[in-house]
Amino acid sequence: MNFGNFVLNFILQAAFTLGLILLFGKIIALCNGAFYRNFGSRGRAVCYITGFIGTPVHEGSHALMCLIFGHKITDIKLFQINSSDGTLGYVRHSYNPKNLYQKVGCFFIGVAPVLVGALILAGLLYLLLPGLFSSVWAEISAADFAEDVFGALGHIFAAFGHMFSYIVTWQWWVFLLVGSFIALHMTLSREDIKGALSGILAFLFVLLIADAVLVIINGSLLASFTGGVLACGAFLLFFFCIFLVIALILLAISFIYRAIASRRVSRT
Repeated sequence: MNFGNFVLNFILQAAFTLGLILLFGKIIALCNGAFYRNFGSRGRAVCYITGFIGTPVHEGSHALMCLIFGHKITDIKLFQINSSDGTLGYVRHSYNPKNLYQKVGCFFIGVAPVLVGALILAGLLYLLLPGLFSSVWAEISAADFAEDVFGALGHIFAAFGHMFSYIVTWQWWVFLLVGSFIALHMTLSREDIKGALSGILAFLFVLLIADAVLVIINGSLLASFTGGVLACGAFLLFFFCIFLVIALILLAISFIYRAIASRRVSRT
């Protein structure tokens, strides 16, 4: 394997992990911010209502990653109301900055609400609609971004088509409702982003070293590894897109509410 292919594999791996997480995390955060602002003075109340489910998922995901990467949890609040600074929840943790594994963990801990949220959504789909999950999984498994980008995107869109074929079932609406609560609290705080950024270089370094080792052992191993990373990326892409669609629907609802509220105020 030549140097150009090595670099291309590394870029693809970074794009389908780091790139996807940061891109969708930012877009969903912008949608959520506009959603709550459109409710004006009632935005905080709406945040409390949706936060009953969304905030424990958000903070619990941070805590889970802390445990996986060996960080010590020093304090945790899964959900609280009427705090002095308006914080609904938090996870405080400490780690050894000289430990590379724990340093990489900073990235995953920071973006945990986005990653774990996608996994929970997948688990919820499996429990509520196993038949739909099987159809979706078949399409995602067939998506091969390394060989055919447009064909892979076609499989992702086909998976969406399967989703809407179950719209008449009550399970689909439960899935949508719980997904909405999770999506509205996937927003990464400044502390989340700061923590994630502190681990990005360590994450990329480990990825680069892993690629180099695989090339030394056998060049074909790197291609297989990249294929596995892209397969995981396809899985994340599909569920991130579901969250994005939910966020856009909720955003549209909030604009409708603001328009109705504005008309009422103008009449009085």
